[in-house]
Amino acid sequence: MKRPVAVCPVQKSCALESATPPRSGPVTDTCSAERQYGSSDHGPVTATFERSLFAPHPGRFEAGTGNIADAVGLAEAVRYVEKVGIERINAYEHALLDYATPLLAAIPGVRLVGTADEKASVLSFVLAGHEPLEVGKALNAEGIAVRAGHHCAQPILRRLGLEATVRPSFAFYNTFDEIDVFIAAVRRIAADG
Repeated sequence: MKRPVAVCPVQKSCALESATPPRSGPVTDTCSAERQYGSSDHGPVTATFERSLFAPHPGRFEAGTGNIADAVGLAEAVRYVEKVGIERINAYEHALLDYATPLLAAIPGVRLVGTADEKASVLSFVLAGHEPLEVGKALNAEGIAVRAGHHCAQPILRRLGLEATVRPSFAFYNTFDEIDVFIAAVRRIAADG
C-alpha cells in the first residue's frame, strides 16, 4: 500500500513526507526541517527505515540539538557579573581569602600549599595525620563543600611531595560566617586526629 503524501502548511507545493525514499546527496526538499529551521549540524539530516542521510564531518558524530540552555544561562551569568562588577567581586573574594588564610594556617597540623600574593580565592592544604579525601568527606558530612584530590595538578603536587590536597574555594556568594564554620570544622577534624 502506498503511503499518503502530507502537504506542507507553509508551502502547498511540497510534500512533508515523500512516498519514495530520498536520493543520496544534499537535502533539496524546500519544506524539509533543515530548510525551515536551519541545520542543527548534528547526526542524521534525515532518517527513515529505508535510508539515512548524515550531516558532514564532524557534526555527523554529534547527537541532538546544541546546548542552548547553557548558552542562555552563560549569557545571563555574564550580565549578572557585569551588573555586580568584576572589580567588586574580585575585592570581596580576596577579602574572604585574606580572612581565611591566617585562620587556617593557625590550626596545628595544617600545611598551606600555594600562598602567592595575587592568587585566586582558593586555599589548598593538607592536614597532618589525615588523608585529603578523608578530610573532604568529613567536611562534606558537615555540609561544607570542598574539593579533595589532585585537582589535575599531579606534576606540581608531586614536586611538592604530595599526591592530593583539600581545596576550599571562596566566591562572592560566600560569607565570613561560612568561613568561621569551615575553620571550626577543620579544627575539630585536627583535634580528633
